[in-house]
Amino acid sequence: MLYRTAGQFKTSYRADQALFPVRQDAILLAIILALAWVVFPLTASEFQFQTLLIPVLIYALAALGLNLLTGYAGQLSLGTGAFMGVGAYACYKLITIFPEMNLVVAVLLSGLFSAAVGVLFGLPSLRIKGFYLAIATLAAQFFLVWLFEKWGWLYNYNASGAIQVPNVEMFGIWVAGPLATSTAQYYFVLGIVTFLTLVAINLTRGSAGRTWKAVRDMDIAAELIGINLMKAKLYAFAVSSYIVGVAGALFVFMWRGAAEPNLFDIDLSFRVLFIAIIGGLGSILGNYLGAILIVALPVLLNTVPDAFGLTIKSATVEHINVIIVGCLIIFFLIVEPHGLARLWQLIREKLILWPFPH
Repeated sequence: MLYRTAGQFKTSYRADQALFPVRQDAILLAIILALAWVVFPLTASEFQFQTLLIPVLIYALAALGLNLLTGYAGQLSLGTGAFMGVGAYACYKLITIFPEMNLVVAVLLSGLFSAAVGVLFGLPSLRIKGFYLAIATLAAQFFLVWLFEKWGWLYNYNASGAIQVPNVEMFGIWVAGPLATSTAQYYFVLGIVTFLTLVAINLTRGSAGRTWKAVRDMDIAAELIGINLMKAKLYAFAVSSYIVGVAGALFVFMWRGAAEPNLFDIDLSFRVLFIAIIGGLGSILGNYLGAILIVALPVLLNTVPDAFGLTIKSATVEHINVIIVGCLIIFFLIVEPHGLARLWQLIREKLILWPFPH
């Protein structure tokens, strides 16, 4: 009943290719946006902002960048954490060199540095692919983390080797640093994530998305029909690294507050990859579903046992979390490779046909 499509006619090609061919999808998105922009900021606590809302948005944005490269263009990458680090360090240098620069501009510009590095390490994709390309990006991961540690200029030669987010003000409101409120940081992250998500949706629905899918499905056939493989692959690396770099800047400036080089190690790359796999490769929605699951799971494991009067050590909770995530990855790779996004699509199809059994 909720997804009854009777009376919704498509009388033109434009209507057939609409972003929301079913009216209920637009209504559902409007409800989600109302919750994100109005309800959550008014009702969420400091704990919920810092442990759920802000990290979900940041991880979803990072997974979105990886998904454009792996899910849409078919290019494997294991260097997501390092590219996030490039964006974080670039934003830090921009703010320290130009203290009057608007933070929104600094965050968006930091993605350009990550995009340049991503294109540089994406050059091997012109000659290798699959497992060998993954190893090449893994080499980028180790090299960049080593560079963050050894190049003192990146962290202003701080004795601790870490970068510390300064207090940044916008329109009379502290949005970054120790003086910033979680509500201001949440709105800042939400605005950028919403904007880049709209950009990604338009890219994947346009000629760039069709080109990436052709390269992903069969690059030789794509080249035979006139697609420039070099341009398509490097464009995918650039766009993906740009979004990942912006996510890295938000990761440090809007959530962590400080960062050392080991924050961007291989564990972060795998965490973002797990979000993309569980959420669903080749899907925009899947990045958010996967991020919600991965971020909320340890919080639930910590809070649910306490509600029943059970005491579980934090180390045990961490082990259980790793086991559950591993089982979920195996489950989705075997049973449903398209992840949570495909499960939602199946539920939606059932709702459209309900109560009929077809």
